Amino acid sequence: MKKLLVLALVICCLSCQKETVADFTLNGTVKGLKKGTLYLQKFKDSVYVTLDSASLNGNSNFTLKSELSQPEVLFLKLDKNSKEENVIPFFANKGITQINTSLKNFNFDAEIIGSKQQKLLDEYLKVMNRYNNQNLDIIEASFLAQKNKDSVALDSLTKQSTKLIKKKYSYTIQFAINNNDSEIAPYLALYEIPDANPVFIDSIYKGLSENVKNSLYGIELNTFISELNEE
Repeated sequence: MKKLLVLALVICCLSCQKETVADFTLNGTVKGLKKGTLYLQKFKDSVYVTLDSASLNGNSNFTLKSELSQPEVLFLKLDKNSKEENVIPFFANKGITQINTSLKNFNFDAEIIGSKQQKLLDEYLKVMNRYNNQNLDIIEASFLAQKNKDSVALDSLTKQSTKLIKKKYSYTIQFAINNNDSEIAPYLALYEIPDANPVFIDSIYKGLSENVKNSLYGIELNTFISELNEE
């Protein structure tokens, strides 16, 4: 009887260990960071949940681990008791992701090497950054037009801004449709263009592969569309 009890306890322990095996690893370097705490987080139920953390003291290299059942956007957060929000979002998947950045420009210097979803996100953000830079130019020109009380220029810039917004939405919709076999598609629909015409949101969902429809963001998108239809 005692032997059976011991055997049962061993099996139970092995089972628990198996359940908590980390299948996602985040390695990286924060150049210039001598002391601080890094957090690996996910966004769930409107709050950020910490999955792992690492306190650095004299070493700028870090390793964070977590369970990850399917592709999902996670966040690398640096706590330096600063007013600035030092957070790097990235699309994680099982395996290893590498993030190298700097303390000075934590958010903007990040180089991310990892999942195929992250590669698509990088491709998308590269185009979005160009649009955002154009928008900044329009904003700067609008301030100048207001200062000079140039209503003609201001009207023209307002039209340019509206046109640019439409371009951004159009590109996002097309990018999601073209990548319907990736979790990036429902993610963009949910978090980049949630206020787009419901017809386009519905088209993105209907075009998803079955695997993506059953993914985290695919299920969330389906719920989002159901809520829109109820309204």
